[in-house]
Amino acid sequence: MSDSMDGPAPDDVGLVGLMEESQDLHADAMRAGHDQLKDYVAAAKESSFQQSRGLGAGAVVAGAAGAAILGSALPAFAAGNTDVQVLQTAASIENLAVATYGVALGLPFIGGNSANGVVKAFAQMTMKQHQDHAKGFNAAVKQLGGKEQHKPDPKYLAYVNSQKPKLTNAGAVVGLAIALEDVAAQTYTKNVSLVSTGDLRQLFAGVAGVEAQHKAILLAVQALLAGGAPQLIALPPKLNKLPKAAGSVGFPDAFYPTKSASPASEGAVK
Repeated sequence: MSDSMDGPAPDDVGLVGLMEESQDLHADAMRAGHDQLKDYVAAAKESSFQQSRGLGAGAVVAGAAGAAILGSALPAFAAGNTDVQVLQTAASIENLAVATYGVALGLPFIGGNSANGVVKAFAQMTMKQHQDHAKGFNAAVKQLGGKEQHKPDPKYLAYVNSQKPKLTNAGAVVGLAIALEDVAAQTYTKNVSLVSTGDLRQLFAGVAGVEAQHKAILLAVQALLAGGAPQLIALPPKLNKLPKAAGSVGFPDAFYPTKSASPASEGAVK
């Protein structure tokens, strides 16, 4: 990458700003997501019970008998529920991301002594965020009477396994991480139009933003690696040394695409 590349001059955000914003987006998404999932689960439980009993919206369930009926109704509700499948698939994508970052951090040039400090810190931070997302999605699935998804997404697991022998340098690892973050962001963006309630739409919109920010950081890192300037991957960045494209390379899409989004059933528990 050279200074002659087209694009706006770098601003004062840089890589440090992107990482801070990623943490902020993650914290906001998880905090709001907890409340949104809680509200959704409560509404889904009520709907499940009413459907199983043929009761009206104002019906009241009393004592242990009501709890037993609700407990037996939830698994049937969850089995064919699109929202539950969407949450299970989301968990499978997060599981794969956690496993992949784990593999990456086991490589000397990502998590070892020869690793770039910023890249290592980003991988550690992002792996933790994906763990949090998976736990949140699975918690909702469990409360809805469904089976938690602790396996990786089957479609993209095959892709990751095919790429593992090629992970011989930081650029290859970053490229694989970009692909996974993009799939997650596209899937959650698509999920906004698939789920049934505003609570879930807000949840997926928030987490999609986190994954898109991961991709933005990785694209900036990838560009500096490809341009033969790994020394510029630093916190704080040396703004006067960064190429002009540093301010825009992380954000190639005006509107986030959904062409590669995983279907709701892809990671659902059979």
